[in-house]
Amino acid sequence: MDIGTAKPGAAERERVPHHLIDLVDPDERYSAGQFRADAIRAITQILERGRVPLLVGGTMLYYRSLVQGLDDLPQADQEIRRSIDNEAARRGWPALHAELARIDPAAALRIMANDAQRIQRALEVFRITGKPLSALQGSPGNALPFALKGACLIPERSRLHLTIEQRFDAMLRQGLIDEVRRLRARYRLSAATPSMRAVGYRQVWSFLEGDISEAAMRERAIAATRQLAKRQMTWLRSFQQLVRLDPARPGQAAQSLFHSFL
Repeated sequence: MDIGTAKPGAAERERVPHHLIDLVDPDERYSAGQFRADAIRAITQILERGRVPLLVGGTMLYYRSLVQGLDDLPQADQEIRRSIDNEAARRGWPALHAELARIDPAAALRIMANDAQRIQRALEVFRITGKPLSALQGSPGNALPFALKGACLIPERSRLHLTIEQRFDAMLRQGLIDEVRRLRARYRLSAATPSMRAVGYRQVWSFLEGDISEAAMRERAIAATRQLAKRQMTWLRSFQQLVRLDPARPGQAAQSLFHSFL
């Protein structure tokens, strides 16, 4: 999953060592809990070598799991997940979202009616514990064995939307559709596999299934990326300790970052 994830290329990775890339195959699951353990291990090893690790990315749920710890939630139950997937195939995810709204209104307000992965997890937690997901969230995990300092880029919205469109078009030119074809041929994947629910991959999958046209695939992927960016910006604003930088002024942003971390 190189193109659709904007993975750093071989030349960049040769110049600057990267960690936590290519850890699992696309047909495997990877959780925020696994990420936290892997990230702490990698950061500790880098610090022991006398280097300063940089965490770079935009998936704020994973960042939150690292800096604030993990909620006290049960491990995944594959049998229950298969049962939920089967129900979704019969009734549709909006119907399961309506069920979630009855048992956990707070979680349903945060989860969109077509967000299959999060609906599945919320229903799974309820069926395992008998308690709403929202009631179990908020339990902090163990403190980190090191200090973190964070900064975020807050772009102007219209510029962000244009960049998202240009970025997805670049992915198409680089061969995103063929990448998904190769993944489908090599791994045991379905539309319900977490990796194929990712923005961009989900829309290309629908195109390859013949459900939508290539033009519709492009429009839906760009719209979904904008929605994702909006959610990530909401996450960013919730972290009051982050230094906020303007990406339109890289020189000023770099200077602000330098002074804030002194």
